[in-house]
Amino acid sequence: MAARRNIYGRRQGRPLRAGRKALLEAALPRLEIALPADGRPLSPGMLFDPLPERLFLEIGFGGGEHLAWQAAHNPGTAFIGAEYFVTGVATLLGQLQEQGTEVPLRLYIGDARDLMERLPDAVLDRVFILFPDPWPKARHHKRRLIQRETLDLLARLLKDGGELRFATDDPGYLSWALQRLSDHPAFAWQVAGPDDWRRRPDDWPPTRYEAKALKAGRRPAYLRLLRRPRSGAAE
Repeated sequence: MAARRNIYGRRQGRPLRAGRKALLEAALPRLEIALPADGRPLSPGMLFDPLPERLFLEIGFGGGEHLAWQAAHNPGTAFIGAEYFVTGVATLLGQLQEQGTEVPLRLYIGDARDLMERLPDAVLDRVFILFPDPWPKARHHKRRLIQRETLDLLARLLKDGGELRFATDDPGYLSWALQRLSDHPAFAWQVAGPDDWRRRPDDWPPTRYEAKALKAGRRPAYLRLLRRPRSGAAE
């Protein structure tokens, strides 16, 4: 297998404050997902007991404010957060602690695609990819998360009718993503006009990255796509 292209930047920023470091050390051992060494699939039953009604995945949750909000507003739903940035993991745990949210949650620290490849078919109800690194230089476009291979993975993992949410404030990445999402037979873009992708839905809370983009004069786009029903034929 060819070496996988890195889609992430640095692993950690400033040193963690003592309280956040202690929280990370205390909580992470029971929340972190370790992939089976023998290559076995990773079923929801191995992660959650009891099994949840719904399962959401957020890829690259950053500071965790979106994931924490979704956890507080979706009872009966379990969450997997995949993040490479250790500081973001600690920040998410701090937010959950502050809001007193008890939620079925597991965390994967690393490349989300490694986790996704081990999950079974049709297991996810919703996937969030919000403001990923746009890798704006042409020579880095191969590192963008939205690629045909990743979309194939998402198509396999989402249930029929499951939802993919994608946001970006980078016009070049928006064009790139729209082309690939529109070309993929498994996804149906939920759009009837500009308001459908320029206005954030009520159940889609703001993030710090969105605030930063707006402050800089960049207008984000918010895409919602549904997984088309499987026909039984190869896609």
